[in-house]
This record gives sequence, C-alpha cells and structure tokens, in this order.
Amino acid sequence: MTHPFTIAIDGPAGAGKGTLARRLADHYRLNLLDTGLTYRAVAHALLRLGLPLDNVSAAETAARQVDLAKLDRAVLSAHAVGEAASKVAVFPTVRRILVEKQRDFARTPPGAVLDGRDIGTVVCPDADIKLYVTASAEVRARRRLAEIESIGGTANFAEILADIQRRDERDMGRADSPLKPAADAHLLDTSEMAIEAAFLAAMSVIDDVLAKRNKA
Repeated sequence: MTHPFTIAIDGPAGAGKGTLARRLADHYRLNLLDTGLTYRAVAHALLRLGLPLDNVSAAETAARQVDLAKLDRAVLSAHAVGEAASKVAVFPTVRRILVEKQRDFARTPPGAVLDGRDIGTVVCPDADIKLYVTASAEVRARRRLAEIESIGGTANFAEILADIQRRDERDMGRADSPLKPAADAHLLDTSEMAIEAAFLAAMSVIDDVLAKRNKA
C-alpha cells in the first residue's frame, strides 16, 4: 500500500458495519474511525451543556471542538446520545465541519477504515473500497434487543423497531448527505449472514482490488 488505502463502509444503524469495520481495520492494519461517534460527540456536548438540539450555532462550535483522538465510545454509546446525534446530523454546516476532520483522518498513512452513513458518497468518494452493509429493520431490532439483554438490560422489541425505523427515515430523508449506497459500492446484506461470513465476503472484495493493484 504505497498511499493511504481507504475502505468506506456505509449502512443503517444495527446492520453490523461497526463490527465489520473493526475486523477489517485489524486485519489490514489500518486506522479506524466510526464517524458516527463524531456526531455523537457534538450531541453529547449539547446535552451536557443543557442546550437545545436545534441550536445550530452551538452545534457548530461543538463540532469544531471534536477531537478524533479523544472519542469515548463508552460515554457516546448511550441511547439518548444516539437519538440526539441523528438530530444534529441534519445540519449541513455541522456535517461540513466534521467531514473535513474525517477526510484528514482518512488521508493519514497507512490509510483507514471509516464507517458511517455517507463515507462512500461524500466523505471519501474516491475510496479504494466501498461497502454498503444493510439488513432488514426487523433483524436489526432483534440484534439490538439481544445486545441490551446480554448486558442485563430490558427493552421492548416494538419500541426498538419503531426507533430504528425513525432513524432510517431521518438518515435517508435528510436533504444533505442522505444515507444511500454509492453507485460503485459492494452491497452486503447481513439479514441472514453472520459477521464471519460478512467479513470473508468483504475480504474477498478487498483482496481482489489489492491483487489487481499489485499487478499494475
């Protein structure tokens, strides 16, 4: 890999793109960025300060202060933060600020795996590999329920499903950088696919590109 090698992974919440991104980054020894955490960091800052989520100016300030090296997944993974993040993510100015930070990360050698909602379409449209990871809303809701129950929590399937459907609608319906697969993305539907199978399928795509590049 003579120049930063970029793998862009997009898809809706709960499709398994985060787990896949971690596996691929580890396997290919690339940097890893869950871009969703950058939006969660903005939302968390507003919530912590007690500011309304529709305060664009405050959201812009919070976005400029996001440090990619200090994203605390444990803190930012809270459900309320995720809900708030999908609301501040609709602001075009906030997206532009964070996208520049994400692009700088992608350009850092030896390269990176970035997962999010608009990596292959907006953040890294020239990525070496583009994957779009999806699954049905029902499957994603069942996974989320199992995840909550595995750590001793309780949740209602119908409420989780409704929440996922609302997030999908917001992500896919926003005017700026809506969630959609890039025209040249490889589709991975994990509805009936275990993470290992998804990992092997992604590896096949990536290794093919690397083999062709090495021959060039």
